[in-house]
Amino acid sequence: MRMPAPDPALIARKDEIVRALKAIVPGEGVVSAPEGLVPFESDGLSAYRQTPIAVVLPQTTAQVADILRWCGANGVKVVPRGAGTSLSGGALPLTDGIVLGLSKFNRILEVDYENRCAVVQPGVTNLAITEAVQADGFYYAPDPSSQIACTIGGNVAENSGGVHCLKYGLTTNNLLGCEIVLMSGEVVRLGGRGHDAAGYDLLGVVTGSEGLLGVITEVTVRILPKPEAAQALLLGFPSVEAAGACVGDIIAAGVIPAGLEMMDQPAIRAAEAFVGAGYPVDAQALLIVELDGPLAECGELSAQVEALALARGADFVRVSRDEAERLVFWAGRKAAFPAVGRIAPDYYCMDGTIPRRQLPAVLTRIYEMSASYGLGVANVFHAGDGNLHPLILYDADQPGELETAEAFGAEILKLCVSVGGVLTGEHGVGVEKRDLMGEMFTETDLACQQRVKCAFDPDLLLNPGKVFPTLHRCAELGRVHVHAGRTAFPDLPRF
Repeated sequence: MRMPAPDPALIARKDEIVRALKAIVPGEGVVSAPEGLVPFESDGLSAYRQTPIAVVLPQTTAQVADILRWCGANGVKVVPRGAGTSLSGGALPLTDGIVLGLSKFNRILEVDYENRCAVVQPGVTNLAITEAVQADGFYYAPDPSSQIACTIGGNVAENSGGVHCLKYGLTTNNLLGCEIVLMSGEVVRLGGRGHDAAGYDLLGVVTGSEGLLGVITEVTVRILPKPEAAQALLLGFPSVEAAGACVGDIIAAGVIPAGLEMMDQPAIRAAEAFVGAGYPVDAQALLIVELDGPLAECGELSAQVEALALARGADFVRVSRDEAERLVFWAGRKAAFPAVGRIAPDYYCMDGTIPRRQLPAVLTRIYEMSASYGLGVANVFHAGDGNLHPLILYDADQPGELETAEAFGAEILKLCVSVGGVLTGEHGVGVEKRDLMGEMFTETDLACQQRVKCAFDPDLLLNPGKVFPTLHRCAELGRVHVHAGRTAFPDLPRF
């Protein structure tokens, strides 16, 4: 992985930058001592570490605006950070920039049951939203495996999903509005409590923008009534091909499960040893299928899925008998990442998406790559929408293994694109996939995307080094010409 060369002049200005930040956020709101910066040196992509100039932890939107306004005026780079659980290096700091942490924005501001939404600050954890409304029979649908730790602001930045994204959608499908602060210090509100907003879909542009366009300071999300019933099935298969074919059969039959997950044998065994969820450790592949809705409908759909699985050769079928057992079924899947961490010194978590029909062929090719590279792999993924999470096993203490794991991962992502898929499903591009963007986009495509960044951040100070293989100056991309203080279209509003 390569990062842009740091600017020594910015690093030399550390004392000036720290003084300015302390004037905006007094007390303990600025971290600049070397030992205090250590926890912020990396994110979930923990193979790489960089020490920022300083970390600032504001508590109000006004403070965020003042920080960005000062940094913009003084050419200081800013990396926004939530909980730091990013698995693509999205929150990896810069040695010549500051980290703007949102951990103190941790309050649920309002729950509006009449409009079925909640207004929260970006530092609220994903799971905390459900916990705040579940006593009244509601919940927040997107549920990444890291939901106990990841924050809603980061979920918006990465457009996160989870095991229930097949039926209920990603973050973008459950987001109603947000407040963001631009690099200029201007505070902008996008969307609201309604289900649709007039004009351009700027909320859609910001969702998944990975901290490159603005800093999120408030989020309005959709909350849903809890279904009357939910039932999960564990389905074990003698081959990944049979399990993959069953996934297609379920969707083709018109059944849209709340969750449809798949694990291969290495992942099954690791999760079972870690959690004891009752998984069939001899199965080559396991499907976890959850049906929800009215009680009668759940029973009927459960029987239909079981019949489809048996027709594809399933030799293990177990249906949850109550809510406690359903949660145990999911506990193994939710803990799959830490479980795999017990069977190898290190693992590299990939994220790519493919058409469902390509599941068997892609898994077969991944196993061939595993043998070729000499590294183990465990596969855990959202089978319903084709979002793969291969976990490449390696030992960072062995010279060259990290680089081999990265090469293996890059080949998996190229394979995803070649079969009609995309580079990421929910983890984002960050630095991990940045240099692979050319596999999916032309130079013209990338230039068009960067023009959007230039509209929000013309001096390229927000999270530079992420997403784009080459970050061109905005002038090189053709910015709006201003003459005598006027643009060619003075009647049009500007940010």
